[in-house]
Amino acid sequence: MAKDFEARARDRLEPAVYDYYAGGADDQVSVNDNPRAWQRVRLRPRVLRDVTAVDTTVTMLGATAAAPIGIAPTAAHELAHPDAECATARGAAAAGVPYVVSTLSTRSMEAIAEAASDAARWFQLYVRGDLDRARALVQRAEACGHQALVVTVDVPTLGLRRHEAMALNDRVGLPHMARPDDTGGDTYARHVALTFDDLHEIISWTSLPVLAKGVLRADDAAACVRAGVAGIIVSNHGGRQLDTTIDPPTALEEVAAAVGDATEIYVDGGIRRGTDVVKALALGAVGVFVGRPVIWGLVVDGADGVCAVLDELRTELERAMRLCGAATVADVTHDLVVGP
Repeated sequence: MAKDFEARARDRLEPAVYDYYAGGADDQVSVNDNPRAWQRVRLRPRVLRDVTAVDTTVTMLGATAAAPIGIAPTAAHELAHPDAECATARGAAAAGVPYVVSTLSTRSMEAIAEAASDAARWFQLYVRGDLDRARALVQRAEACGHQALVVTVDVPTLGLRRHEAMALNDRVGLPHMARPDDTGGDTYARHVALTFDDLHEIISWTSLPVLAKGVLRADDAAACVRAGVAGIIVSNHGGRQLDTTIDPPTALEEVAAAVGDATEIYVDGGIRRGTDVVKALALGAVGVFVGRPVIWGLVVDGADGVCAVLDELRTELERAMRLCGAATVADVTHDLVVGP
C-alpha cells in the first residue's frame, strides 16, 4: 500500500513539492538505503506457538498506543493537503498512535490541538536563533496538551539538499517561526549547535518527558541519558542531513545494547512494512516512527489517507508477528532477527 500511495501522491504533487518531501542530502545515498537496510535484516521465525490472538498494543512513554508506531515530525503539511497538520492529527487519533508535531508545521500547535484533542501529540523542537525562543515554544507545547517533547539534535546546520528548489517561507506560513523582519535579519533562521549542557537545560524547562532525536552512536546515547532524557530516537533524519551515515537498524542495535535498560529507544528512517517494525522491536526499539508514507497518505486522502497508511502498517505488523510466533509485542525478542 505504501508504494501505491506514493505513486498516487507523486501524480498529484508538483515536482518541486514531491522532491522536497522525497529527497535527501548530497547524493541521496542514505535516503535510498534506509528502506534497503531493513530488508538486509533477516527474520528467524518461531513455529508451533499459539498465535490465535495477536496483540499489537504497546506503552509509549507511559501511554497506550494501538501499535508501536507513530508519526515522525515532518514539515509543511499544507503543501500536501489543505487541512495540513490538523488532518494528520485526526488521522493519528483515528489510528490510535502518537503524532510528533514539527516546529516547521504550517498550523499552530494550538490549532492542531483544537482539531484533534483526542490525538496523542508530542512536539518536536528545533532550536533556532537562541534558547530563549525555544523555551517559549516548549511552554506553549506544554500548555496546549502535548505529552512529550522531542528535541532534534542532529542539525547544527542544514544538510546540503540539492533537490530542494524552494524555500518553505516563500510557499507557506510557519506559525512557530519568526519572520525575518521580527528578528532584525536572518538570525532566527540559523540553527543552534546544541551541546549536552543545552539539552540538560531544555529538560529543566518542562515537566514533559524529553526525547533526543537524531542519535546514531552508543556514546552519544549514553551522554543523552546522563543529561536526563526519557527516550532516544535513533535517526539519520530520513537521509536529509549527513549523507552516507550508518543505517538505522545497525545504529539501533548499538544504541539499544548500550542504554536500552536506562531509557526508551525508538527509531525512524525507511520503515515501510510490518516486517520492518518487527525487526525494529527485535533490535531493541519500543516503537518506530514513519514520515514519508504518512505524507503520501495525506496527499491522497487527507486524514483518512493518514489513518489508512497507519492501519495497513499495523495490520502488516500483526500478520508478521503471527508468522514469527509472537502473540504480543513483548514476545518480539532479539532471537527473531539475524543481522544487520
